[in-house]
Amino acid sequence: MNDVFELRSADAAGRIGELRVPQSDTVVETPALMPVVNPNLQTISPARLENEFGAEICITNGYIISQSDYREEALSKGLHDLLDFSGAIMTDSGSFQLAEYGEIDVTSAEILEFQYQIGSDIGTPVDIPTPPEAGRERAADELATTQDRLESIQDVDTGAMLVNAPVQGGVHTDLRERAARDARATGLDIHPIGAVVPLMNAYEYGKMVDVIAAAKRGLGVASPVHLFGAGHPMMFALAVALGCDLFDSAAYALYARDDRYLTVRGTERLPELDYLPCECPVCVAHTPDELRAMPDDERETRLAQHNLYVSFGELRRIKQAIRRGDLLELVEARARGHPAMLDGYRALLDHADQLEKEDPASKDAFFYLSAESARRPEVRRHHERLARLSVDGEILLTEGDTNAAYDESWRVVPPFGPLPRALSETYPLTAEVPDRMDEQAYEQAAEGVRRLVETNSDGEFTLAHRGWPESALARVPSAVHIERLDAVDRQ
Repeated sequence: MNDVFELRSADAAGRIGELRVPQSDTVVETPALMPVVNPNLQTISPARLENEFGAEICITNGYIISQSDYREEALSKGLHDLLDFSGAIMTDSGSFQLAEYGEIDVTSAEILEFQYQIGSDIGTPVDIPTPPEAGRERAADELATTQDRLESIQDVDTGAMLVNAPVQGGVHTDLRERAARDARATGLDIHPIGAVVPLMNAYEYGKMVDVIAAAKRGLGVASPVHLFGAGHPMMFALAVALGCDLFDSAAYALYARDDRYLTVRGTERLPELDYLPCECPVCVAHTPDELRAMPDDERETRLAQHNLYVSFGELRRIKQAIRRGDLLELVEARARGHPAMLDGYRALLDHADQLEKEDPASKDAFFYLSAESARRPEVRRHHERLARLSVDGEILLTEGDTNAAYDESWRVVPPFGPLPRALSETYPLTAEVPDRMDEQAYEQAAEGVRRLVETNSDGEFTLAHRGWPESALARVPSAVHIERLDAVDRQ
């Protein structure tokens, strides 16, 4: 693994890990949220972020500090004293200002050296955030500039400060994968995936998933990954399941300033709420009318507190899901909260083969919750294993009981397909499934039949089913004899 990152638990591509930050001699448990701290405007003080909400790491803008009245104070007393925060502090470089305003008056080497001088724990060079609408030629040119800047900082003295190697490339997944390989080759410590905020703002979670998956292919499993600008709790579970470890959020404060109220299902507007659908201290102690009646500054603070409680609470829920082995069940629950999230979940399952390589082979339970569950990595893994098994003679594949007229009798369980009866009590074949299964479950079971039959051409197979839909039966190889069991139709 990476020298500063150690894996503790995993589920899908999500993981609980420890990020060792030598500059401040701290350890950050991931996945972790980094609240954005603006030195000029602190809705919630860094000390409160640490003591009240449990923030182990925060992020501030090193470029803004370098250009502000705080510059000399930061240089003289250090960033931790300036912000009154004892945990780890990451600093940004001004790339956001570059993207917004087109020019900044600093080089990567200069801003990285300044971040080191003020005692930042994790520094960031100046990369070029390529927006989603950029064509391939522009994305490639800007990626080359980012790579040149990463190479230009190799001789900068950063002491014990960790350094980010950002991954850019727009929405061009081959460029993202190449950029990730190049970023990993620098030997730098953390790999932020940049310029995804426009995709999130446009609710294009499917494209966001494809970008992250491409970056992860280039980075491998050892690299700690920061998803730049990802601060909404509704998408944390999805991003963690893809292998993201760090998130930064200015949303908790920016949304509060606009009377917006974060939930794991999306964003509500305070003027439109009759009830507060949350159990945090703010929502338990106040009604919507009481919040609306507060002075602007006080209402903003209360909403920011709520937004933080929801965000940190969701990360704790995600960590527990990883430990329990049901992270994908949580992702699926979140996907049902918004159509864009469902699109993101379906895109995630397009990368099931990639997820399967990191997904633990054994867990406590598999819950079949929807047609999407038929495409999970566990189903893919079972099908791959079927392709390696050898059988011969007359084989019955059945949803019913054994039959002595056959040389072997295997169970057939949607969505997995055939399985030796001796494996019936092993994960994931002990899956909890509804009585009313959907077509996709049977189609995947048919895919399992195909895998087994095509690698055992000398066998004679009979499939005895309880009312499989025609779409599934059409996928069964023609060499298989198909019979309908005299049982209650499950359709």
